[in-house]
Amino acid sequence: MKSIRNKTSLILDLFFCIVLMPVLVMLGPARYWINQWPLFSVTVFAWLYLCYFVISRLNIPKLLINRQYWKIGAIAGTIALVTCLISFYPLPDMDFVTPALSEYQTRVRNFGVSITLWLMFSIVTGYSLTISFVKELYEQLIANRRAEEERNKAELAMFKAQISPHFLFNTLNSLYSLVIGTSEKAENAFIKFTDILRYTYVTLQKEHVTLAEEVSYISNYIDLQKLRLNEHTDIVWEFKTDNPEAVVPPMLMLTFVENAFKYGVSTSRDCRVEIRLTLTDGNLHFTTRNSVMKHQEEFRKDMPVGVANSRSRLKLLYPGKHSLETGETDGVFCVDLTINLYGDETGKDVIVKNG
Repeated sequence: MKSIRNKTSLILDLFFCIVLMPVLVMLGPARYWINQWPLFSVTVFAWLYLCYFVISRLNIPKLLINRQYWKIGAIAGTIALVTCLISFYPLPDMDFVTPALSEYQTRVRNFGVSITLWLMFSIVTGYSLTISFVKELYEQLIANRRAEEERNKAELAMFKAQISPHFLFNTLNSLYSLVIGTSEKAENAFIKFTDILRYTYVTLQKEHVTLAEEVSYISNYIDLQKLRLNEHTDIVWEFKTDNPEAVVPPMLMLTFVENAFKYGVSTSRDCRVEIRLTLTDGNLHFTTRNSVMKHQEEFRKDMPVGVANSRSRLKLLYPGKHSLETGETDGVFCVDLTINLYGDETGKDVIVKNG
């Protein structure tokens, strides 16, 4: 798909360069400028080509969506100012019998040149903006299609691997009835495990869940992990949000949480797993810190795959609105994820450190 986008952009650029601009020049008064004022002609045509490539590459639609009006104003003001300066290019005066007639004809000529220049500039700007909006719409359509394909693949994989939900939940209910009263820990574990499975099945068809639901899911998962660990493992799980009803894709952070417990805990050596999640003014910040306690070679082989899958999902869901930093330093693996849920660009998609 990236190849198709590049080809489409190339075709649109070639159409402007070898079709639209030559037609615009040859069918208007600008065709007479080439012989009379070659330096002025080269300046005008070079400026119009530059305007096209600058405007079409700036992604004005995304700036509008992100309400970065000051950038749009600064760009528009700069381009208009340079065009205005070019319109005052000192062309040679016209020579008639009387100086008064020469001055008058020169002003008329300069006015006609200025009008032609601004007309060409308007056409080029309009075409550039149209191309910019068309490209953004095309990108959104492709991104939506890829997200749909990824979601379909995930659903297919889940359907292939899952046991019948009714059978599974009925079996769990039967097992739960056997352990009632025997152990409070066992009862709580069954409840949390059932909640996790129910959340997984229910959110399978959903594109978004509330952050409160996602936090509850992560909490249940961490509580279940604590049951099998002893005093050697210190677990820190903190979350703080100013909007529990904010929506996020389901199980977005699950890979990082699972890996923190899979590779970062030990029953014989002291270790620490830190998981933190905050949401402030639409900025979601999620971090994990854990020592690589076991299966180090397996970790270094498998971990990039999990991170790559999460990175691909984030890039589809939050293009230009997230940053993901991962890295292992002195045996400690760190994940630092930031997402702007309200749409402003963070300025970077993904940053990967230390592999």
